[in-house]
Amino acid sequence: MRILGIDPGSRATGYGVVDAHGGRLAFVGCGVIRPPARAPLPDRLLVIHDGVVEVLAEYAPDAAAVEDLFVAANPRAALVLGHARGAAVLALAGRQVPVAEYTPRMVKQAVVGHGQAVKAQVQGMVRVLLGLASMPSSDAADALAVAICHANHQSAGLGVPGAGPADPAATVRR
Repeated sequence: MRILGIDPGSRATGYGVVDAHGGRLAFVGCGVIRPPARAPLPDRLLVIHDGVVEVLAEYAPDAAAVEDLFVAANPRAALVLGHARGAAVLALAGRQVPVAEYTPRMVKQAVVGHGQAVKAQVQGMVRVLLGLASMPSSDAADALAVAICHANHQSAGLGVPGAGPADPAATVRR
């Protein structure tokens, strides 16, 4: 299964692609979509959307996982992040890619072993887990971590977070 992980942000949206087979992970690619910093928000959202569409065309993932919103101290920052996340999810939904959502705590737990890990720990563990020769950028590493989290949930038979046994697709958007 090819999994696209996305770490949304209005200034930098990381993406990471892994192949997961029988509990084994293989690095496929990663990068960062960077809208122009001074562009108006609608223009940045379009760049994010179009960038995710390009990633989908290049890597053809079977599934995607997106980091869910966290509670931010600044409500405006949370709102802007929500817009960026929405642009990415819209690109996925428009191409009918199933989307799972994971909280930052779940992602850190899956990759580092505890939910309070710092970015450097996530980067380091992503590098080790995927056998990378060099350290990915923090945004790309976070996206790869989201993909790894989804792969772990799938291989452990945990399904999609928040879904009960009666409806395993409850939080998957198609």
